[in-house]
Amino acid sequence: MRLRIFTEPQQGASYDTLLSVAKATEDLGYDAFFRSDHYLSMGDGDGLPGPTDAWVTLAGLARETSRIKLGTLMTAATFRHPGPLAISVAQVDQMSGGRVEFGLGAGWYEAEHLAYGIPFPATARERFDRYEEQLAVITGLWGTPQGESFRYEGRHYRLAEGPALPKPVQSPRPPVLIGGRGPTRTPRLAATYADEYNVPFSSAAETAEAFERTRAAVKSAGRTEPMRYSAAQVLCCGRNDAEVARRAEAIGRDVAELKENGLAGSPAEVVDKIGGFTEIGADRLYLQVLDLTDLDHLELVASQVAPQLR
Repeated sequence: MRLRIFTEPQQGASYDTLLSVAKATEDLGYDAFFRSDHYLSMGDGDGLPGPTDAWVTLAGLARETSRIKLGTLMTAATFRHPGPLAISVAQVDQMSGGRVEFGLGAGWYEAEHLAYGIPFPATARERFDRYEEQLAVITGLWGTPQGESFRYEGRHYRLAEGPALPKPVQSPRPPVLIGGRGPTRTPRLAATYADEYNVPFSSAAETAEAFERTRAAVKSAGRTEPMRYSAAQVLCCGRNDAEVARRAEAIGRDVAELKENGLAGSPAEVVDKIGGFTEIGADRLYLQVLDLTDLDHLELVASQVAPQLR
């Protein structure tokens, strides 16, 4: 099981804060640093000092780290046109020496679109239609041989003889992540376009069901390339009950609720909970860290949880 750090900077984090977390992620031996792609805080937080752009952040971190993978859970397809997005991600992959992993989702949080003047498709069907076309365009641009052009005629996006440049370092492309628990379309899109399928914030039993739907879609598609399976869980680990309670309070959550719905408790409890995800076939776990000032939290898991998973 590979452990990855997953952050939610829209809740309040400067670039310097994210850099500190990313450097700790690398120094402590974690596999990757991921961040959300949101422009508005959720819940009661004020989000100060304000949002940071996901791909601007990752471009900076690409030059200030050397080993860890860097990516998004998930970039919103509603935020950017697919052509410029393909350019941005390819450039960050170049800047990182080939360490980018690209999570793309349909987009869902209407309030942030209204707050920043971003068009928000009125129906989930249209959002998914645009999302599917973006997956086709972005992977198509990356996969077009150098010297050839890319053309696409969709309902929402049309590209006329594009040069399909720049190319990412990774060939044929950076790994693509698709996530969610949708029963039909999400598994089909994952089987068609993804290298990794992720289930966020669900029990091991619910995650297993979602994995099985995607495995069935992979088989139905006749796909031969391997699929990775992963999960995301909120983290609240402590050396004792008092430390767990302090960390839960810092993120505005209840300990009992976190133990039910996340990875909470002592290192032994967290290891046991992770074991349930290992048993259903997950080989990567994204640890959602919500208090980005608490780097001791990362150290505790790296020293007392990670060694037991090897």
